[in-house]
Formats: sequence, C-alpha cells, structure tokens
Amino acid sequence: MIVRNAIFLIIILFGIIKYTYAQTPKAHSKNELQSKVDSIITNGIIKEAFPGAQLLVAKEGDIIFHKTYGYHTYDSLQPVKTNDLYDLASVTKILGPLPLLMKLYEDGKIDLDAPFSTYWKSWQGVKDKKDLTLRQVLAHQAGLTPYIVFLNEALRKNEPRSRFLSDGPKMKFQKQAYEDLYVANRFQRKMNRMIRRSKVDDLKEYNYSGLAFLLFPAIIEQLTGHSYRYELIKEFIFPLEIPSLGYLPKQKDFPNTIVPTEYDNRYRRTLVQGWVHDENASLLGGISGNAGLFGTAFDLYRFMQFYQNYGTLDGQRLLKEETVREFTTVQYPENKNRRGLGFDKPLLDNANRSLEDAYPAPSASPDSFGHSGFTGTFVWADPKYQLVFIFLSNRVYPSRTHRNLYDLNIRTSLHQLFYTFYE
Repeated sequence: MIVRNAIFLIIILFGIIKYTYAQTPKAHSKNELQSKVDSIITNGIIKEAFPGAQLLVAKEGDIIFHKTYGYHTYDSLQPVKTNDLYDLASVTKILGPLPLLMKLYEDGKIDLDAPFSTYWKSWQGVKDKKDLTLRQVLAHQAGLTPYIVFLNEALRKNEPRSRFLSDGPKMKFQKQAYEDLYVANRFQRKMNRMIRRSKVDDLKEYNYSGLAFLLFPAIIEQLTGHSYRYELIKEFIFPLEIPSLGYLPKQKDFPNTIVPTEYDNRYRRTLVQGWVHDENASLLGGISGNAGLFGTAFDLYRFMQFYQNYGTLDGQRLLKEETVREFTTVQYPENKNRRGLGFDKPLLDNANRSLEDAYPAPSASPDSFGHSGFTGTFVWADPKYQLVFIFLSNRVYPSRTHRNLYDLNIRTSLHQLFYTFYE
C-alpha cells in the first residue's frame, strides 16, 4: 500500500512538473516568436524589401497573431494599419474567378476534362488550343504563353495611342484605367485575339500562365447570365461577410486607406494608389481574373479559413467538401507539376528542402495550398495543421525592381516560424 501510494504521488508530481514545464516556456516562446517575427520584418524594411507590411496568422480558426509594421512609403508619413486595403495582384486568381469556377463545377455547368474551347468558343478552330482541357489550363499544364504585355499595343514610343487610350470618358472609351485615363471598349477584343494567336508549347509540362484568367470572368458571365462582379459578391463576398474585398476600391466609400504600389513612369506616370497595379488588368478597366482585387488581411483570413474548412465558415457551407479537395489536390505530379487547380501547392519534395530552397515553409503539409502576388502578397492555408498565414506588403514601392522580399526569403522564414512554434 505504501509503495502504491508513493508511486501514485510520484505520478501526480511528475504531472504537475510536466504541466508547469509545458506552460512556462510557452509564454516565453510567444515573446521569442514575436521577437523573431519583428526582427525579420524590420530587417526587410531596413533592406528596402518593402516600406511596410502586416502579418496575420490563425490557428484552428482563431487569430493568434496580427501585427503591422512600417509605413506605406519610405517617407514614414502614413503608418500601416490593420484595416488597410492592399492590391492583392495574383492572389486575385484564387479569390475571384476560382471560387466561382468551383461553384460552376459542382453545379455541373463545367467539366474539368472538357476542352477549354467548350466554354471559350473562339478557340475551337485553333489547332494548338482547341483540345486543351480546363484541367490542364487551371493546373498550368497546358503550355500556354506565360504573359503578354498588352500595354505595348496601347502605347507607341511610350505615348498613349489615341485609338486605344483617352484622357476622358467617351462613348467608345468606357473602361476607366486610372484618373483621367480610359481604355477603348474594343481593346478587350484585341487582347482576346492576341491570346488566341499566342504560342502554345507542344511540350506539356508545368509553365505558369495567367492568360486564361483574363478570360474567366467572361466565361463565368456566359454560364451564369450575370455579371462576374455580381456573382462574386452574391456567392462569396456577401456570405463570408467581407464587403471590403473587391474591385475598384476608389469607387467605393470605404474609410480604409489604400496602400500604394509602384511609381509608374511609363503608363500612368504617377504613383499608383487605389487602382490596380497590373497593367493587363488595368487595360480591362480594373476588373480581371488575373489581378484587380483589393482587400484587408482580415478579408483574406476569412476566405482562406473558408477554404481550409473545405467549404464552410461559421456553420455555413458555400462549396462542397469534395469540390475544395479536388481543386486543392496536385493534378500532375507525374509531370513534376506541384499545382492544384488554380491553387499553388508546396514543392513536391518540399519537406526535404532547406529553408532557403523550400516553397513555402518546409514544414507546410502536402495538403496545404495558397497563392502569392506580384505586389508582395502571400496567403496560405494548411488543413492538416489548421494554420492560415496571411502576409501583405507593397514590395513594388517605389519600383518592381525591389526584390529583397525574395532575396531575403522573408515570407518563407516567417511562415516556418509558426510551424516551428506549434510543433
């Protein structure tokens, strides 16, 4: 009896010691975690990777970290705030057209293995495009040309061509690209023709291309009978309760400050703020599937949490679980293509890579997914670890030549910190 009681007492004491040990370092670790995050981002500001940034991280649906750093510009006049609106650049792809395509897929209105030309008729007579499937296009496996600089058609010797650009609205110039800058209504048809005539690589392997995302809004309108913006608001922005996520923020009466992007010396000839940075989206009047959405870190958290929950948020289901799983699954691993359908995924051998060579964090699970944006944005969700990671910056200020965000490996280093903390 005495021995049994002694053993029981030892077990209790061990439990108390273990609990105390587990709790005390954790509080210390949170301080250490914040110190490391502060150090990485502050170093980025000092090295002019960006003038300011903010980081939001959620664990198991709860926001555990949300902090802002620096200023909108290097003159240190406007501090970054948590409700600032950012130009999301290519993150638009997975928050704009993609969820609507997912909805059309589960409603039986599109077939992933049908030719893309089924839905974009002008490709039906094009030899190298007519048989490309929607699945190949969404997984960047179709061999499409990565990018076309349509701005070269709108300018001549860096001056606006009057047939395509106007300094005021007119009957044939209804798409506003910037203050006192309007695009000809017919320019979109020219863009579509150039995409139709663009080269397709015979070798079907992973090659990132944003061209189809310029076409998806029109396809969505054809299949739904409503405007692309209306469908996005009705199906996702309104139900997710994130009204500040959207296109053309300058046309809305939001109190949020809009973070500037690049000083454009060629096209808009001023600091771009409140209007989309991407020139191709700009030439479409700011509404495109490849870029153009603006949003806050909280907006992005809500959307990525919805994806991480495989189609639900706050008890409300907007997409079927099997739909989200299909789109977030690697499609062509045999071709060394890491991509899902529209979503980016970790490198196929990511877990075996060093922090310097990994994308995203080495500890990110194969189930995780997200996307990055040219302006310095990055969103990632990991259902296995229940971790949502949102990083926002304007790394293109004052010029897109600023690449220290990549060279210093800032986003991956920050991402890994939170995995390490919760291991």
